[in-house]
Amino acid sequence: MGKWADGAGTLTVPGGAAVPLEVAASYRARRRGLLGRDRVAGALLIVRTNSVHTFGMRFAIDVAYLDRSFRVLSVVTMRPGRLGMVRPRGRHVLEAEAGALAGWGVRAGVRVRVDLTGDPGRGGLTEDPTPGA
Repeated sequence: MGKWADGAGTLTVPGGAAVPLEVAASYRARRRGLLGRDRVAGALLIVRTNSVHTFGMRFAIDVAYLDRSFRVLSVVTMRPGRLGMVRPRGRHVLEAEAGALAGWGVRAGVRVRVDLTGDPGRGGLTEDPTPGA
């Protein structure tokens, strides 16, 4: 598996549209997440985490917990001021505005694809996490 870095890319759901994606890999970017924003264009992928909170958030979000192969373990909607449960098998978290994930077809059991823009090794994953999929 490649090394992660902050950056941008595209989230693709089987049978769904491509969605703009922001990758939060550094400690600072992961800690900040969506705090202080009024909305998010597309989705935010927070790597190397299995739990999130919405303390200080200004809007409700959908949260998809992903395993190491980018298969969705569960999807929940969280209002501001909540603490999400830890998902022991979770490796990454995908966040979007409330209702967006269902509209894109993101649900438990689906394997999403992350394609990164820019140079290999910059802005996310350097390898395809879903070989043969």
